[in-house]
Amino acid sequence: MILALIGTWIAAMLTICIFSFLFRDNPLYKVAEHIYVGVSAGFWILYIWEFDVKPLLIDRFVTEIGFERYILLIPSLLGAIMLTRWFPRITWVSRYAIAFTVGIGAGLGITGSVHGFIIPQMKGTLLPLTSPNNVILVAGVVTTILYFFFSREHKGVLGGAARVGIVFVMISFGASFGYTVMARISLLIGRVYFLLHDWLHLVE
Repeated sequence: MILALIGTWIAAMLTICIFSFLFRDNPLYKVAEHIYVGVSAGFWILYIWEFDVKPLLIDRFVTEIGFERYILLIPSLLGAIMLTRWFPRITWVSRYAIAFTVGIGAGLGITGSVHGFIIPQMKGTLLPLTSPNNVILVAGVVTTILYFFFSREHKGVLGGAARVGIVFVMISFGASFGYTVMARISLLIGRVYFLLHDWLHLVE
């Protein structure tokens, strides 16, 4: 009970320190910001150790036998090479590990985007034009694609379709921005509710 009360007071003080930035930049905000960044960094270090390094590298190296055991030394070596960026004289060595990682990330990213976004979007666009919603969806996709078709000047029918595509693009951006604002307001409401309910007990 006492620990929970202390935790509530600490969280409330840090929340107020963060909100103080609305007035102006101040030392209290900087302290809370540094605490947040430090705790986040510590959390991710422990998370990566507990769920990545220890089970996938150390534990597997102990339990595996044969060639599969020693192949784990390759990612270990690449990870150690990345740490050479801390040493100016040999920082160039880290470029090999970074290039290897970026290459794998790009390959996985392209494959994931094609299978996770492009193909499902293509399938979702192949709809029968039997309802107004399907017509609007297909028209939005086609006109948006035509807007990004720069091989010909946007005149005539192509120009009209491109202008319609701009409207759909702006609607998409507006919806995304509105969703972002709603998410931030939801976070604000959550923190205000914490202060009024859990800390000050002013609301039920």
